[in-house]
Amino acid sequence: MKIVWTDFAIRNLKDIFDYYSTKANKKVAHKIRRQILKSSKQLKNNPNSGPIESSLTILKKNHRYLVSGNYKLIYRLIDNQVIINDVFDTRQNPSKMNDEKRKAE
Repeated sequence: MKIVWTDFAIRNLKDIFDYYSTKANKKVAHKIRRQILKSSKQLKNNPNSGPIESSLTILKKNHRYLVSGNYKLIYRLIDNQVIINDVFDTRQNPSKMNDEKRKAE
């Protein structure tokens, strides 16, 4: 399986990095980003390892998720690819996943 990150997911990962670079330091920001990226690699061999994301079932696209620290990697399977659609902070209200501004694909 090939892992593909959407522009939206990359932007969210960058926002997380920028936040921790400012609020903590770059070392912490790099550690969190590495942890998220490392978590995504398990999907290459085990694409169904994450449960269905119940907050996105309304979209009927079979979104799944993995938890990495305080973040959910929202993804779905298309053909022979794992498409990572979002990196969502689990400390937020899950209903925000369906917010039009978030543009969950």
